[in-house]
Amino acid sequence: MMHKGISLIILRQTAAGLFCLLILLSSHTSSTAATTEEIASLLLFVEQSECTFIRNGKHYDALKAREHIEKKYAYYKERITTAEDFILYSATKSSMTGEPYMVICSGVSISTSDWLKAKLDKLRTNEILDSKNRRGKRFLVN
Repeated sequence: MMHKGISLIILRQTAAGLFCLLILLSSHTSSTAATTEEIASLLLFVEQSECTFIRNGKHYDALKAREHIEKKYAYYKERITTAEDFILYSATKSSMTGEPYMVICSGVSISTSDWLKAKLDKLRTNEILDSKNRRGKRFLVN
């Protein structure tokens, strides 16, 4: 028969381990949800842009670009854990030729990868600002 003190130590260690596991799982779930939201925002950004997309030397409108990027996203989804991975695997270059994807907006040409990374930075900056504003409003007194 085990001593009561040893049983209590084992029980505490098991509980602590389970607690840590729950924290890890919940943070993974929230980061996955945030990543999914960022990717959805980037896809909408592509579709709503009035830019021309260049893939393997051919020009495409925004809707065709979104459709192509979504197809690549579906193909590489198992490898994608961040919005940066999404951009890398789905919107950077042709898998067939290795040519970088380009976008022309208002006469300015830029790689689709750089364009989407800039948008992602703006999305994250706005999210941080929105979060701070929501917290600040709780403390405002009329």
